[in-house]
Amino acid sequence: MNKQNPIKGIKKLVSTRNATIKDVIHETTSGGIVYRLDKDKKVEVLLIQDAKNRWTIPKGHVEPGEEPRQTAEREIQEETGLQDMEVLSWLGKVNFRYRRISTLVLMTMHVYLVKAKGNTDNLKPEEWLNGIKWFQVNDAIDNMEYEDINKLMLLGFRKIRESR
Repeated sequence: MNKQNPIKGIKKLVSTRNATIKDVIHETTSGGIVYRLDKDKKVEVLLIQDAKNRWTIPKGHVEPGEEPRQTAEREIQEETGLQDMEVLSWLGKVNFRYRRISTLVLMTMHVYLVKAKGNTDNLKPEEWLNGIKWFQVNDAIDNMEYEDINKLMLLGFRKIRESR
């Protein structure tokens, strides 16, 4: 009886489906869970809608010589137009990976709790964004595309409640 090797067939299928990873790089980003209190003193969270229509927090790459806290503030300003804010505390970091053609990107994202101040309705999002919106807490959690950021968001909400 002539049996085919099932492993050989699997290896062939896998190798033709995706190009091999030729490089692994590490990148660091930083962003913020930006909140404000509405007229009824309820917490609202600012989310951006990225080019792939995913709701997330404003964030971006840490530049050479820049601390993650500085990056969070700069990226929030650049992406949302919000200028007056207070970076309150570091909430944690999220590690994830994704593929960029034949490169595996290992990403570390630092997340801060940021209180919006001043005219929080005067937002000027960057052109590449598909949306920007203040969400009530439950809606922000429901719309957030990334579970790990959601966990840090819940931690941030607890810190806000404790500070009142």
